[in-house]
Amino acid sequence: MFSTAAMLSTRLSRAIVTRTPVTVSSALISRASINAANPIRHFSTPIEPPAPAVTEKASTTTEKLSAASAKRIHIYTRTGDKGTSALFTGERRAKSDPIFDALGATDELASVLGLAREFCEEADNGLAPKLEMIQCLLQDAGANIATPRWCESDAHLKRTEFDPDGAQAALLERWIDDLEDQGLPPLRNFILPSGGRAASALHMARSVCRRAERTVVPLVHDGTASQTVGKYLNRLSDFLFTAARFAAFKDGKPEQVYRSVTSQQAAMEARASRAVRRGKTESEEKQ
Repeated sequence: MFSTAAMLSTRLSRAIVTRTPVTVSSALISRASINAANPIRHFSTPIEPPAPAVTEKASTTTEKLSAASAKRIHIYTRTGDKGTSALFTGERRAKSDPIFDALGATDELASVLGLAREFCEEADNGLAPKLEMIQCLLQDAGANIATPRWCESDAHLKRTEFDPDGAQAALLERWIDDLEDQGLPPLRNFILPSGGRAASALHMARSVCRRAERTVVPLVHDGTASQTVGKYLNRLSDFLFTAARFAAFKDGKPEQVYRSVTSQQAAMEARASRAVRRGKTESEEKQ
């Protein structure tokens, strides 16, 4: 039985004698060197059979795969295992910090909007492109939140500005007006989240947006985040409410109107009473 190092030495010797070029991978050389230097580890490791000679084409393929592997970005970093995470500035804070509450809420909002966008695409109601744009803007808002405005890096501050001229908030207002001008019935009662899948998902996004706004407001007040982030989220919840109503309107789905529990119970009792009377009448007619 020969060790890997011995087999490698034999192969190299034969190559020298026959003057046949042999390409040996760096991994094999490294493994042989380790085994030769560490006999205990070597003898405890199963002996591998001799590897076939590596062709030039195979060597090139191996190099390409190694290069691709080196460029891979791992999703796991292990840097947050101790309960901290990094801001855009590189500063590390506890994951319970209010900044991460706000980032988590805006991320959740973007996820719910992704679901709503899928339903809007199925319904072909024209809202999907708007929702995609909003998702991108929420990423920009997150960068602003993750970069305290008292940061000393002018480059970081400039790069993470959010809607400095209020153009995006104004765009939401125009979208609201446009949806209402397309025949959306005026709102005369409190409504429940309803009106089909697209509408219900948009109502869910609206409620998450309100929570995101509540987490951002304290950061705006202490100067951590820009006021424009809070303003945009406030206007966004108005748009999502209107968009939900518009989605129900386009789908031809009724919006469930709020009614007090007492009135609902009275209506249910009235329906039950009518059913009983109807049953008695049918029974009398049969007799």
